[in-house]
Amino acid sequence: MAAAALPELREAEAPPEIAAIYAALRAASGVPLVNLIHRHLATLPGVLPWVWQAIRPPLEDGRLAGARDRLAAALPLPATTPLPDGALDAAERRDVAALVETYNRGNLTNLILLTALRRALEGAPTEPGPPPPAIAALPMLPPPPPLPKLAELPPPLAAAVLGLAARHGAGGVVPSLYLHLAHWPAIPPALPGWLGAALDPAAIAAGRDAAVRLAEREGDALRPALALQGEVPDGRHAAVLTVVGHFTRQVIPAMVPIGLALRRVLAQG
Repeated sequence: MAAAALPELREAEAPPEIAAIYAALRAASGVPLVNLIHRHLATLPGVLPWVWQAIRPPLEDGRLAGARDRLAAALPLPATTPLPDGALDAAERRDVAALVETYNRGNLTNLILLTALRRALEGAPTEPGPPPPAIAALPMLPPPPPLPKLAELPPPLAAAVLGLAARHGAGGVVPSLYLHLAHWPAIPPALPGWLGAALDPAAIAAGRDAAVRLAEREGDALRPALALQGEVPDGRHAAVLTVVGHFTRQVIPAMVPIGLALRRVLAQG
């Protein structure tokens, strides 16, 4: 059940150059937090500024927004049922739904953009086609509560968070959504009952693979809009490709169906 802590540079700890990129990422995506993949890339010298310049154009010009909606609509999800009576009061349901929406937008954004970047770094072939249409940028989502630290959670709650992460298989990454939900201590241990089949390891794997396929289609359409400026800094091409590959083939696409299923559960009843 144990999971290794992935090195990350949290928003409150970022030096000015990285803090400025974090602010630009939040503003361009309308997501009021910086997702784990970017917090991890910030620990590699020179890498996050290079990645930000590469993904910035399709994120800022609106072409990415439509791709998010298409992927979410096309992804099949297991059947879900409404929350049990009394599981959350109205205010808790509202706040948890807002947090889940923050992660859904962030995960869809990063899955598509970083898949486009991965495919470009791999030199994967792509069929030329018309660029996706631009749509108006979405407003900023409400700020979530601070992200807890796993080591500071009570042991039973930390074990529940790690148990959820373990359902995703090997890899040592604790998805931030599971950790963030620890603000409501009853939720992590209850989540398998709420989501049912969606949290079965086989369903996670199937949803992950479907999300990867859809993201490659959307990412390939966005690849011409990337602003790739020379090589990855400091000869880190292989390291960046390994990280981005793991996140776009495993970590993020596994969480996209979970977040969308949880959105649906919270909206039912």
